[in-house]
Amino acid sequence: MQAEQLEILGFIRRFQPFNGLGDEVLESIAKQIEVAYYRANTVILNYGDLVHDLYLIRSGAVEMHRRSGELHNRLSEGHLFGQMGLLMNNRVRMSATALEDTLVYCLPESVFNELYEAHESFADYVEVEDNARLRQAVSRQAGGDKLLTSTVRELISREPVSITLSATVLEAAQKMTAEGVSSILVLCDSEPNAEHTTECVAGILTDRDIRARVLAEGLSCNTGVAEVMSEDLLALESGQFVFEAMLVMLRYNLHHLPILHKGQPLGVIALSDVMRHESRNSLFVVRHIFEAQTLAELVNIADDVKACFVRMVNEDANSKMIGTAMAGIGRSFKQRLLELAEQELGPPPVPYCFLALGSMARDEQLIVTDQDNAIILDNHYQADKHGAYFATLAKRVSDGLAACGYSYCTGDIMATNVQWQKTRQQWEACFSDWIANPSAQTLLNSSIFFDLDGVYGKIQWAEQLNALIARQAQRSPRFLASMARNALGRTPPLGFFKEFVMEQDGKHNNSINLKRRGTAPLADLIRVHALAIGSQAHNSFDRLNDVIESDILPKGRGPDLRDAMEFIAMVRIRHQALDIEAGNEPDNNIEPENLSDFERRNLKDAFQILSNAQKFMKFRY
Repeated sequence: MQAEQLEILGFIRRFQPFNGLGDEVLESIAKQIEVAYYRANTVILNYGDLVHDLYLIRSGAVEMHRRSGELHNRLSEGHLFGQMGLLMNNRVRMSATALEDTLVYCLPESVFNELYEAHESFADYVEVEDNARLRQAVSRQAGGDKLLTSTVRELISREPVSITLSATVLEAAQKMTAEGVSSILVLCDSEPNAEHTTECVAGILTDRDIRARVLAEGLSCNTGVAEVMSEDLLALESGQFVFEAMLVMLRYNLHHLPILHKGQPLGVIALSDVMRHESRNSLFVVRHIFEAQTLAELVNIADDVKACFVRMVNEDANSKMIGTAMAGIGRSFKQRLLELAEQELGPPPVPYCFLALGSMARDEQLIVTDQDNAIILDNHYQADKHGAYFATLAKRVSDGLAACGYSYCTGDIMATNVQWQKTRQQWEACFSDWIANPSAQTLLNSSIFFDLDGVYGKIQWAEQLNALIARQAQRSPRFLASMARNALGRTPPLGFFKEFVMEQDGKHNNSINLKRRGTAPLADLIRVHALAIGSQAHNSFDRLNDVIESDILPKGRGPDLRDAMEFIAMVRIRHQALDIEAGNEPDNNIEPENLSDFERRNLKDAFQILSNAQKFMKFRY
């Protein structure tokens, strides 16, 4: 290599996303980079211009401006720009101007595309902006985020590329190369019948699958795609919103998501497609969670979670979007902590399922939360042989969550408590006993543990427990009546003349706890109705939809409950966001003097709806 190329090589191997690439790849990059020099105040890129290079700053500084002229960011040595334009039809998304005399390395588009397709770490980095840019970015105007209103159909730009189930990996790779795609749908060989239209899609094969499951395993290129494709396909219907696609990708850490229309494949959207709708928030945080290699790195992401929460609030996301995103982030912390623990402790001696409980399981988690979790263990578990492993595993996760901002549960509802480490048979017997023999303690336990979701491991075990709960609770009027009485313990904060009744508990004296006196009793009430009809939904809004459909409520009461739940939740959410922006510790308490007239008036109406719903529940059960 020439001296100049050696200097380039030494520089690029210091910075992301190049520092994770092999020496051979880096040498190839160094040979193809061109050098450009810009004097201070020179425009490098204009908004809307064509862009065919990725820019890496060697020295100097560059300012990035939005279309409106607002400053977006200042970049210096080692920073990239131009990548979003390369990902978005080669059009410059933000103008770039040299703030001082600046030297840049220009990486041709062809090389960028090769690296993007061949190296996952490179693709992940250029798809998501880094921490500094996330914190410095100007919030979008409320209501202007297409993420919240657009359907996934709008993200599809081409017909789906597919191959049949009988094809080989070689044939799939050849077709993916010819079509210029990084994933291919695998279709059943025979036509689906009219009653099972979704059976035509058997799975999906991605570049990552070929690398990890074929090349890394030393399999022949003539291996059938059926042996290495991803099955149990997650897909969305074309009419669902982009934010729903984002949340699915967030929860399951997906890069590709098939889109169906009436059960038939319409196309596949990639993470970069969602990025084009400028949704960097939750995906950004989750991506960095799964990239973290140590607990210290996970702890550093905690501030980004708060920034993500505030930004979603400022973008007018509703409570379900925010709750689902925050729960998805919480699950990701748990999953990564479990992965890191297993790397150090070794594989588990018996299979297990790590559970999320409460608001995380319901997809209703906010920024003020503690940790509620438990473990389902394989029926072959033996405490004397396996107990030490799972005790250490649970402690690693619990301590890690606490360090990341999820405080310890004051009631000790955590997997570190051996009381909540049970085998599948023991959990089934436990839940059956709680339903058959309700008592004050078991009713309290039921209100927590009957909102459960599998986070890691054998998550189908959690689904089986949910099915058992739904089946047995529906058939137990005595249990439902007990749960209903228990749910009436928390009443809305309204006095005789519909004036607010304040908390009198010292630290939060003369305030209203919107969780304890609002969203929590609503969730309790909705849970009882959902159990009564056998609903297996987790989220309170989803449960309420099932309840409304069952027609067990008086006419109009269901939509009223939904409105009350949304309004109380959003007042709680907005005030937490205001606390964060003001540099205060957020909580669930609100002083009436800090409420707007609009909030005061509508909160009273929402609390009255809750009060009426509790009276009906008392009558019904």
